[in-house]
Amino acid sequence: MKPVDLELLPNLDDIREEWTALAEETGNIFSTWDWNSVSWRHFGSGRMPLSIACRSHQGRIVAVLPFYVWRDRPLRVVRLIGHQVGDQLGPICHPHDRRRVADAIVQALHIYRADIFVGDHHPVEEGWSGLLGGQVLTSSPSPALCFDRGNWNEFVTSRSPNLREKIRRSERRLMRNHDIRYRLTTQGGQLRNDLDILFALHSARWAGQRTAFMRYESFHREFAARAFDHGWLRLWFLEIDGRPRAAWYGFRFASVESFYQAGRDPGWDVDSLGFIILAHSIREALKDGMTEYRFLRGAEPYKYRFANSDRDVETIAITHGRAARAALGGARLARRSRLVRFPSH
Repeated sequence: MKPVDLELLPNLDDIREEWTALAEETGNIFSTWDWNSVSWRHFGSGRMPLSIACRSHQGRIVAVLPFYVWRDRPLRVVRLIGHQVGDQLGPICHPHDRRRVADAIVQALHIYRADIFVGDHHPVEEGWSGLLGGQVLTSSPSPALCFDRGNWNEFVTSRSPNLREKIRRSERRLMRNHDIRYRLTTQGGQLRNDLDILFALHSARWAGQRTAFMRYESFHREFAARAFDHGWLRLWFLEIDGRPRAAWYGFRFASVESFYQAGRDPGWDVDSLGFIILAHSIREALKDGMTEYRFLRGAEPYKYRFANSDRDVETIAITHGRAARAALGGARLARRSRLVRFPSH
């Protein structure tokens, strides 16, 4: 394959339309221009942008490298935009372009003097660690459910006897004693209030703990509004006797449903509301013709009750020079790769 030309992007807006079209080919909500631009606005303050468009000799964009300089001294560390909130990151390109894009990444890291590149949450199946010759720092499971043809009843029948019984029994039992309703946010005027409910139920589920989802609330509010405008947002509520008691927050993009976060009233835990609204979201995704339902990062057992495949992700590193290799050897990634700490020299 012919090499590509590198174009440093002073402004992410410059290639918005081309980026959006390329992201559609990946089927990954976290590769979209919107996710990256909102992430940069919330987390890029004081950082040096280093996003790069890779163009063919005909001028067509074949890849976007959403990089930035995370730290410049004592070593220059380059990372991917949105690693604080994204679950599946990496170069944004068509699969058949990965090899020449890998060559372009190596070239770009050399040109822009990167001592260390930390690539968070690359899908293992895309093979970037091998293409880049990178060292794998961490690996995380990312369960998914790939739908076969069929309707919801056929899907339930195909599950284990225990899961079949739980799916059928939990919802019916709740309906016998209460008036229940599933509500999807479909009106823009409702979005702000519905997000208030989502965060309140999430906080209640975690007894007021300051979770990562709560810390990044402002990001999610802005991106949720963008996603709503594009038709990507899926915000479900389970209302019992007229009051919201559980919430499900995720995205629908390029025939893929992604479950990002949830919340529920702990006073109803005996009724398995989290399980009920999860099953409902899967039922709706199947009914609407989605090809895949992603549970995203984490090996929680409830995900594997439904999942039939795994989209493992790994965080990889590339170093240049002895000092960088020594620093990486002493590095410690915080839980779920949210932060990398490099010792000072």
